[in-house]
Amino acid sequence: MRKNPVIPYALIALLGILAVIVISIIGIDQREQIQQAEEGEQTEEGGESSEGESGEGETSDDPEAIFESNCASCHGADLSGGAGPDLTQVGSRLSEDEIQDIIINGQGSMPPGMATDQEAEVLASWLAEKQ
Repeated sequence: MRKNPVIPYALIALLGILAVIVISIIGIDQREQIQQAEEGEQTEEGGESSEGESGEGETSDDPEAIFESNCASCHGADLSGGAGPDLTQVGSRLSEDEIQDIIINGQGSMPPGMATDQEAEVLASWLAEKQ
């Protein structure tokens, strides 16, 4: 009985194709990281004016917009909770200062820094009214 000489070559080709796919996936992730690092360097090189502009663009005075972009994924779009606790009556349990402290410093599974200090102040005032 003779062995088929094509099978080893087919296996080598298949392994080569899989290696190319894996390397491509790794490269895509690294490309995104490099782009993010370059964007960060450009912001730093731009000085304070660049940082001020990006900060102003990201800071909002609309508590509902802040909540939607930073909080709704865990607390629900209607404040009813989900991964995070129900906030529909948070103002009856916590003061505005306590709410602001939690937004800035985190608590339990909530990470710190979910909003800027200014956004935390606006958001805490809005949430404190929920009673």
